[in-house]
Amino acid sequence: MTFLGMPSAGPATGLPATDLPSADGPAGGPLDLSLLYRGPLASCDYDCPYCPFAKRRDTPGQLRADRAALERFTGWVAGRAGTGDTVSVLFTPWGEGLVRSWYRRAMIELSRLPHVRRVAVQTNLSCRTGWLAEADLTALALWVTYHPGQVDHDRFLAKCRELDALGARYSIGVVGQPEHLAAARRLRAELSPAVYLWINAAEGRTYTDAEAADWTALDPHFGFSRHAHPSAGRPCRTGESVLSVDGDGTVRRCHFVREELGNLYDGSYRPRLAPRPCPLPVCDCHIGYVHLETLPLYDVFAGGVLERIPHTW
Repeated sequence: MTFLGMPSAGPATGLPATDLPSADGPAGGPLDLSLLYRGPLASCDYDCPYCPFAKRRDTPGQLRADRAALERFTGWVAGRAGTGDTVSVLFTPWGEGLVRSWYRRAMIELSRLPHVRRVAVQTNLSCRTGWLAEADLTALALWVTYHPGQVDHDRFLAKCRELDALGARYSIGVVGQPEHLAAARRLRAELSPAVYLWINAAEGRTYTDAEAADWTALDPHFGFSRHAHPSAGRPCRTGESVLSVDGDGTVRRCHFVREELGNLYDGSYRPRLAPRPCPLPVCDCHIGYVHLETLPLYDVFAGGVLERIPHTW
């Protein structure tokens, strides 16, 4: 789900005291949270035929609003220092974030904070990579999607070589469309063996066993993506330790359940954090089902859940 820049003075590093809940929030005691943040940004520099945001352009006003929302969020995370809370962040923009200076700055700033365990972003890697040298690469990671037909293979591979030279932590994935198979095979053959290549099942597509075997040869964990996972009534970490946050701070358990749990900035979400079963019949997106307690994916991706890197890779 990865999908243009105005000058940046960098994100805010803090918020007024009235905008920060106390260290001992209503939930009682410090929290260890994973936050999936998605602001208003919806523009992308690619035009993938399966994506509704392809080649969309945000107006200057929309870009200013997105930047302000991101800086507010970054300031909130920075303001958790000294509260006992620890935070991990995955940016999941509808559009492509890293071509915007404020997303790059946010990644750098958050990576340097001792109470931030991980900061990751979904990206098509169309941005330059030199900015990563400013970040703490022990905390920063990239969830990269390769879109054959949108970028030349050699150009994309050169970006991967730049990440390798910087020592950046990243995974790369491809949507499992039949026309992408040859490109995915070529990419796997030329990528560093240390880089995990994941395959997302194409939305609405059913795979024969032979087709699934082709994709599994590239991604041994493709089986988890091949079929939607029954989730109704099953325990999930979302709503307890994993939360979705939008641009105005509205907190939901995940991107796919619309029920609101409160607001990040007034702390009203904290008393509603609790184990709760999934209300939806199935979950078919990795950023959702990876948190289902009925699946072994916290073991498979231990230490790399947000950036989608298996523990043994």
